[in-house]
Amino acid sequence: MGTVHNGNDEGTVPIFPTLFDSHAHLDAPEFKSDLDAVIRRARGVGVAGIVAAGTDVESTKTSIQMAHAYEGVYATVGYHPNDSTQFGKAAEEALRALCSDPKVVAIGETGLDYYRDHAPKETQRDAFLRHIQMALDFSLPVIVHNREAAEDCLTILREFRGRLRGVAHCFSGSEETARAFLDLGFYVSIAGPVTFSNARNLTQIARLVPDDRLLIETDCPWLAPAPMRGKRNEPAFVRYTAQIIAGLRRVSTHQLGEIITRNARELFRIS
Repeated sequence: MGTVHNGNDEGTVPIFPTLFDSHAHLDAPEFKSDLDAVIRRARGVGVAGIVAAGTDVESTKTSIQMAHAYEGVYATVGYHPNDSTQFGKAAEEALRALCSDPKVVAIGETGLDYYRDHAPKETQRDAFLRHIQMALDFSLPVIVHNREAAEDCLTILREFRGRLRGVAHCFSGSEETARAFLDLGFYVSIAGPVTFSNARNLTQIARLVPDDRLLIETDCPWLAPAPMRGKRNEPAFVRYTAQIIAGLRRVSTHQLGEIITRNARELFRIS
């Protein structure tokens, strides 16, 4: 396996035989001018798949269009919990109409965000439940956003134990919360903050998640990993996260890449 040097601020990092960015926001305005180049760079370092996450009706439609335009890109259908006050009947019907598209692989992102507090908790919980029902109706996994709302998130998900597949995206909670998601059969996805020097709790989570339940993501254009912190994040940078996690788990970068890609394909049922 080769390495690539990308400048003094990046250093030398592996080119992975295969990697998968399980959560990206390719529709973000930060990518408007150079998405083709962003996709090329990701492919150039071994990223075989990218899941473009929807956050409202227009975002979902754009993500689906991108998934059809680029090989290896897939889309999700969802309304972000911070905007759940706008998730009315018309929005739900519009999203349901998109769920059967062959490039759609999941519902979300959805869930609860009590940190931002942009929507009443009851409204968020109602929207979350409606997304879960959508996932069940279309036999799709759910991508769960959980920010300072673990107790309510898990209480809702436990109602669907054994019937619902999904992932705790951009995980930032406690070890107890991680184990609770795993107990429900969910995957746990680790993002760029695991590379930060103060990420002691997250590095422990990255060690404890079983091989068959681990995913990684960028959540780009935000949360760029070290040494790209402070810059626009993009799918190619998932390799920095993968390199750190491989070291934490004491496996080769080759092995970690294969584990991540296999898990993403299994969760999202990508052949």
